[in-house]
Amino acid sequence: MKPKVVLTSWVHPEVINRLAEHCDVVPNTTRERLSREEILSRAKDADAIMTFMTDSVDDEFLSACPHLRVVACALKGYDNYDVNACTRRGIWITNVPDLLTIPTAELTIGLLIALTRKILQGDQLVRNGSFDGWRPVLYGAGLTGRTLGIIGMGAVGQAIVARLQGYELKLLYADPRPLPPDMEARFGLRRVAVDHLLAESDFVVPMLPISEDTLHLIDADAIATMKAGAFLVNACRGSVVDEEAVADALAAGKLAGYAADVFELEEWARPDRPTNISARLLADSERTLFTPHIGSAVDSVRLAIEMEATTNILQVLAGQEPQGAVNRPVTKVAA
Repeated sequence: MKPKVVLTSWVHPEVINRLAEHCDVVPNTTRERLSREEILSRAKDADAIMTFMTDSVDDEFLSACPHLRVVACALKGYDNYDVNACTRRGIWITNVPDLLTIPTAELTIGLLIALTRKILQGDQLVRNGSFDGWRPVLYGAGLTGRTLGIIGMGAVGQAIVARLQGYELKLLYADPRPLPPDMEARFGLRRVAVDHLLAESDFVVPMLPISEDTLHLIDADAIATMKAGAFLVNACRGSVVDEEAVADALAAGKLAGYAADVFELEEWARPDRPTNISARLLADSERTLFTPHIGSAVDSVRLAIEMEATTNILQVLAGQEPQGAVNRPVTKVAA
């Protein structure tokens, strides 16, 4: 019998075809998220599972799937997954660490420009039939000569500053680990403390993973130290930003605008996560801009991510160490 592989979300047909050469594939043919109960029903006798941002794998999940050999995450961050539980049970957990970097950087810059230049409002004005020629309206904030600060200078942060060259921005960054001096010079970067960055930046871009230290890093106290009229753009993790604090700051005129591709309700591993986006943020269409977590939603990139997750699965099923290994599992004990 072929090993069984469950795919929890829609993937490109090429991925299914590649897996089907070696495996019995159980795909999700819809674009909707499967319930945990449905995933467990499909995966209870599976050898491998390909998972996505909406999934969460814990010890209870693994207990219900005793034949699993690999959990292949088609994503970069894996805080929704109990790595230690997988390791104890002799199950590989893998991720795709690099392919999301460039598209996320591109979207972050797109959100920044669209928010500050009021592009969405301009589109709506043209479409509602009231535009009959130039008027002195929708004056926004240009980038030239202003200061942009990035909190977290990992791969995505570096990709952002590389793509901002030529915009004539002053670029600050805050990170516990300094970049090499030659890289700072090449990108025109200056490393400062977070408080200094918040106080000096016209545009603030957190680019951090979620952890106990970064949960609500941008809260009411942090926003209070920001420039009046600053813009905030979040395309890293929703819970790095306190959405209610942002709504307060927008209402008070402290922040000029907020754009986000990620939201607190997406933090499945956070027990106190809100179940909705702040209604006040959604209602403030003049000063907010939102996209539905499409940071990596470039078709060719998503296919490459799925294919890399597929490679990890096939390597494990062939008795090899997967190239995207997050852990080094102990020898699996027979159930």
